[in-house]
Amino acid sequence: MWFKNLQLYRLPTPWSIELAKFEELLERGPFVKCPSNQPMSRGWTSPRQDGALVFSLGGQWLIALAVEQRLLPSSVVNEEVKERAVLVTEQQGYAPGRKQLKEMRERITEELMPRAFTRRRNTFVWIDPQNGWFCVDASSPGKAEEVIEHLRHCLDDFPLTMLHTQLSPVSAMADWLAGGDAPAGFTIDRDCELKAIDDEKSAVRYVRHALDGDDIEAQIKTHLAAGKLPTKLALTWDDRISFILSEKLEIKRLAFLDLLKEQAEKTAEHADEQFDADFALMSGELARFLPQLVAALGGEVVEGQ
Repeated sequence: MWFKNLQLYRLPTPWSIELAKFEELLERGPFVKCPSNQPMSRGWTSPRQDGALVFSLGGQWLIALAVEQRLLPSSVVNEEVKERAVLVTEQQGYAPGRKQLKEMRERITEELMPRAFTRRRNTFVWIDPQNGWFCVDASSPGKAEEVIEHLRHCLDDFPLTMLHTQLSPVSAMADWLAGGDAPAGFTIDRDCELKAIDDEKSAVRYVRHALDGDDIEAQIKTHLAAGKLPTKLALTWDDRISFILSEKLEIKRLAFLDLLKEQAEKTAEHADEQFDADFALMSGELARFLPQLVAALGGEVVEGQ
């Protein structure tokens, strides 16, 4: 249940859509198992496995997009194409041309697709309609866009925007590293990546390495002075959440303190209660963490202002 990554987006504050209406609109695109003749299927599934497409607790919502793909390696198709091309060459007296090979590949793919194994994954989204947060637990923008595209297909109006801050993560991280200190409420941890902006894109990485020693601080300042810019920086907020901040304002390797998880476990007696407790604590912590992160980046850029 605990998110591991955050792709950050904004909704109007508040987002004025009723919960019942939102769930009704999601019914336009429910998940169905991948047909035997299709490479992929996607749709909304119950995040709590209780049939409801939206899990709601304390005004916080959780939805999940299921994606099922048929795994048909190109190497398998290529091998079958080669074998059939040999037979066709023997029959017609000359090797098949490009168009004939393309048609052969398409036909073989159609034949093999029903026998391909399937793989399913779920992508979860936390929505705070009152405060306008829309956060996807995805390691890449591509997977988040997959969710957003399907949501736009279901909703009549979906006023979603990217989160933009006054300071770019790169410039903010450079200031923190140059000054040797993070903003109030945050501490710098033991991972950092700096990259040059020239064509070579040379990079320096510190992994599980204390960054507060005099020697390391001097090294980092030298790299900054030479034109390298921070693209990733490990931080901890309020001794409760650790994460990697990326140059694109992505949150990676999100981890909640074990004490928080233990607190959730103590209040739960069975699986449903555990799910509720985990979500309540996670959403509550994120609702406090994100505004402080935005403030550390100079505040939010609001359209029209």
